[in-house]
Parts: sequence; structure tokens; C-alpha cells
Amino acid sequence: MDLLSVAAVLLDAEGRIVLWSPQAEDLYGYTAQEALGQYAAPLLVHEQHWDLVIKQFAEVMESGLSWAGAFPIRHKDGSTRLVELRNMRLLDDRGHFYALGLATDSPTLRKVERDVALSTRLISQSPIGLAILDTDLRYLAVNPALEQMHGIPAKDHLGRHYREIMTSAKFEVPEVAMRQVLETGIPMVDQSTIVGHTPADDHKHAWSISLYRLEDPQGRVLGVADLVVDVTDRYQAAMEAAEARRRLALIADGSIRIGTTLEVGQTAQELAEVTVPELADVVAVNVLDSVLENGHQAPRDGPALFRALAVKAAYPTEAAEAADPPGHLAAYDTDRLATQCVRTGRPILIAHADNNDLARLARDRHAATLLARAGVHSYMLAPLTARGQILGFVSLTRARNPLPFDEDDLTLATELASRAAMCIDNARSHQSVRNAAETLQRSLLPEHPPHLPGLEVASRYRPAQATYEIGGDWYDVLPLDRDKTALVVGDVMGSGIDAAATMGRLRTATSAFADLDLDPAQVLQHLDKITSGLEHYIATCVYAVYDPHRADCHIATAGHLPPALVRSGKRPELLDLPTGTPLGVGGVAFETTTFDLGPGDQLVLYTDGLVETRHHPIDERLETLLHLLDRPDRPLEETCDRLLHELRRPDDPDDVALLIARVQPFTPSSEHLQR
Repeated sequence: MDLLSVAAVLLDAEGRIVLWSPQAEDLYGYTAQEALGQYAAPLLVHEQHWDLVIKQFAEVMESGLSWAGAFPIRHKDGSTRLVELRNMRLLDDRGHFYALGLATDSPTLRKVERDVALSTRLISQSPIGLAILDTDLRYLAVNPALEQMHGIPAKDHLGRHYREIMTSAKFEVPEVAMRQVLETGIPMVDQSTIVGHTPADDHKHAWSISLYRLEDPQGRVLGVADLVVDVTDRYQAAMEAAEARRRLALIADGSIRIGTTLEVGQTAQELAEVTVPELADVVAVNVLDSVLENGHQAPRDGPALFRALAVKAAYPTEAAEAADPPGHLAAYDTDRLATQCVRTGRPILIAHADNNDLARLARDRHAATLLARAGVHSYMLAPLTARGQILGFVSLTRARNPLPFDEDDLTLATELASRAAMCIDNARSHQSVRNAAETLQRSLLPEHPPHLPGLEVASRYRPAQATYEIGGDWYDVLPLDRDKTALVVGDVMGSGIDAAATMGRLRTATSAFADLDLDPAQVLQHLDKITSGLEHYIATCVYAVYDPHRADCHIATAGHLPPALVRSGKRPELLDLPTGTPLGVGGVAFETTTFDLGPGDQLVLYTDGLVETRHHPIDERLETLLHLLDRPDRPLEETCDRLLHELRRPDDPDDVALLIARVQPFTPSSEHLQR
């Protein structure tokens, strides 16, 4: 103890200091007069560690079990020092209990281990397992602590080689290290941690091994000292902490990676990719077909019909073939675990699976055979539950990974499944609303009239992608009296069914006003009044009327992007028109502009979804549009497809209405000539 400068502190049953050694004054900084009679925790421990220290003190006093470990203490000067502590319960002749704490600062302990040869007294009394081996690595001495660790009497060690006692292949590493220390003289301190079993018991232990070369005063090598510290508790705590960090990291990763889109299949695939291989070797995600189709819960009896959404395997395996491929429909009988999982809403864990368990997991005998051949030995099922409704399940299996699933794994899988289920439900609901809005939108868009005097027309409507709502873009082609044709393109701000319905109302109103043969500015003026009463909706619109007899076009815009004009032999250009204000703003007059159109000339009307992006200036995109219109002789249908292909991205968040009209040679009818 003198060599180690061990400080001894004795506490009574209440936690007050009743003995204070001189070494304690050196270690902690307090004199005996300052320490005696004080409660140890407030004096020596930082406040944030009080609860832990008091709990450990109570456990030692109640159970009589010793406690050992490294702990940060508070020095008198306010600094923090890491000390090695050994706490134990003592009983005096009056039946009173005391707690004895032996401590030394860690640097001192390391110095003693490096610089002082192990004496006979230290070997016999140290709680650390100690052995001295000769230069041939045969045991010369073993202390009681190591004798107890190995479960072999000390006398049975003597004269035997290190590997005769430590037979496991794991101990080849310290054997090589011993020879290296003998050769170089460089000690190895806490550089090797071995996890395994000894003849003492069947429980797994972790040992930290330190090695030192022993020499006589003349420098002759005598052998090697082997210091073994049982660090099982510390090792397990480190493993548990590492596992806890891994689980938290997986949940955090899932929060970021699951639900990046409003696509049901993509969300399921993201769940599978997050969990493989970090949690399972093979993962499959399945939903109840009734939930996916109409949002209804599956019947409470009979087989359950599932639609597979995603399968992910960490490596090629028959276990993945046993799962239903994405898009496949499969019925699971009532005795199958998948059916029980979705009908009870409870997760299922089979840590050690046999063939009977695999038969209940698989959809049929063939799938069960595949699972068995793949070596599946452990699996879990977690329900996909969102807003109180069970959507389906996720299955997780292990085959190559030798560890069985445990309750912590089940909790983690359930948490990830819950997060994914909410995203899947959002995607399912969104898709339902989106489908309804798109159906309404398309039902309101017109078919082209079979004959338009002096005009050839082509059009396109493209909805936004599935991750976004359907908008209120529309186009219209309206035959008018005296061979005229009205061309309309508009965009209702907003999205969803409401925007589509508003678009339908404006389209109907436009058609009605067009029949009155009003000037385009007057038509927009009436539409502006109507839009002002539509619950804060606003819209942009361009309205043009082509007269084949006069070969001219009258046009007005309401906050809309300028149409493009393509003339043969000239560079395409954007029409310079008064922009006007969007419909619904109110109080601003609109203006009509008139220009000539000759045979072959094209007028291109479009909504902003064709050219606007988050990554490019609008002027740059409009210039690209004009560049793509460089061939007036190209078929109009081909021009529409080219514009959509070149200007639209798969993930564009806005829908598009596109209308192109090309002037054709026109011969007035005899009836018109007579008039």
C-alpha cells in the first residue's frame, strides 16, 4: 500500500468519515481535521455524481458486495482527479457496519505497474491476477486472485506452459505479446483485452492484460510478469453503451431516410434499406391490400391478403426468395404469424426459431423450406401502425448473423416500423387525394374540336409528380362565330381538389363569355370579378382570339407568362404584351393587343410549370424555350413532346398546361363570301 500510495477512508453506516489516512490527505487535499465527521459525498464528489455514489454506497452496505472501478473525485482545490477505488463493507465486534474505501490516483497506479517489480507480498495480496513466467513462458508463481480467475489451483500452474493453462485460441495473442516483451523489454500495458471463458466457469469474461519484463540488478532477463484485471463489468458497460449508440444512430438514420417522398413503395424500400444489414439480414415490408386499395381494415377472420412493397437482403440468400416480391399479392392463413401480428397489433419475437416456427412465419411450405435452407434462426415481426390503424407488417430475419434477436432489437424494430407506417399512411392518403384531384382535373380539360378554321392545334397536360398535389392548370380551345377560335391557358394558384374545382368554374365562365364575342380584355375583366369571389383564389390567364378572315390575333394576359410567337424564317420571340394583374386581384384594367398571323406561324401558350425551376433564372429558362422552338415545320405533336421532355424534370413540383396553334391556309366559305 505504501508503494501504491493508497488512501484509506472509513465511513460509518450514515456515510460520515470516521477514519482518514495520511495518504487520503495527499490524494484528496483535505486534512484529517477537515475531513473527519463530514459526509463523504458532498466533500469528495461533484454534485452531479451524488446520486450514483449514494446508490453504490447503499448497495455495498446492504449486500456486503465490494465495488471497484475508476471514478472522478473532487480535490480540495476544486479540480477533478480520476482515482481507482475499491469499496467494501466491514463489521466490527459490536456488530456495526462500516464502508472502507481504498483509493489511489490512476497515474500513480500505472507508474507502480511499470516501474516496480512485483514483490511476493504484492503478488499474494493484490486483487489483480498476477503471474510470473520464465523465459520459456512456464509458470513460476501465481497469486490467489489469478488462481481464482482460472479456477485452477496455483500448484497446478507451476512448471506448466502458459498455453497449457490458457488453451483457447484467443490466448495466442497474449502469448505472442509475452515473447515480444521478453525480446524488447518494452512493457505492454492494457493493450490486450481478451474475451472468453476459463475452466473456472462457463460465463463470458473480459480481461485486460498487462505484461512486463523482469530483470535482475545486472540486467539479466528473468521472465515476464503477467497482470490480469477482470474488466467484465467495464467491457459489458462499454458494449451496452456502444449498442445503445448504434440503436440511437439507427433511429436517427431512419428519421432522415424514411419518408423522403410521398410514395408508398419508396417509403417501404427506405425502411428496408435502413434496417439491412444494421439490424437484420433480410427485411420484407407488406401492407394489407384492403388498406392500400380503399383504406379499410382487413376482416377479423379468415386469411389476410397482403401486398408486398419491399424486400431487402444483406447478401444473396434463399431467405429473400421466400419473401413475396414487391407488387405481389399473397394470402396468409389465420395460423400464420403475419396474420396474428396485424390482427392483434402486437410485435412478435422468436429468438431461436425451429422448423415449426418457420412454418408459421412463411406463407406456405415452399417458403418455409427456403427459410430453413437459408439458415434462418431468429426473426421478428413488427406491425405497421399509424393513427390507430394497422396497415401491415415488417418481417426481419437473421441467418448469417449468429446473434439472436432480443427485446431491445424488437423495441428498435417497432420504433422504426411506427415511423415508417406514419409515412406510408401519409403517402397513401396523399395518393388518394391526388388521384381524385387528377381525375377531376382531367375530366374538366377539353377535347379538341374536330375542325378549327385556319388552325392546327396540339396540347398537353402533365400533372405534378406523386410527391406533390395536383394544381389548377388548364387550357381550352373554343370555336366561335364567324370562324374565329379562342385559345385559353390559365393557372389557378394552389393545389388539390379545391384548385381543380376552381379551375373548372373559371373554364366554364370563360366559355360562356367567349360566346358573347367580347374583346379579350373584357373577357378577363369578367373573369376577374368572378375570381374575386372564390375564397381568396387568384389565377393567371392568357386569352387569345384568332380570326382567319383578317389573319390577326387579339390577345390579353392577366399576370401570365408571355406567349411565344414562331414565324417562318425568323427567330422565335416572346410577345411583348401588357402583363396585367392576376385574376382575383381586382380593380385593374386589362389591355388587348392585336398582331398579324400568317400561314405557318405558331402561337405557343403555356403555364409556368413548363419553365420555372428553383435552380435556374426565369430568363434563362425562357431563352431555352425559344431555342427549342427553332423549327416551325416540326409537327406540333412532336414539338409538344420535345418541350416537355427537355424542360420538365421527373421531380418538378408543378403541373403544366401547354397549347400550340399553327396557322393553316384558309379559304372562306361561300356563305361567308355572300355575307
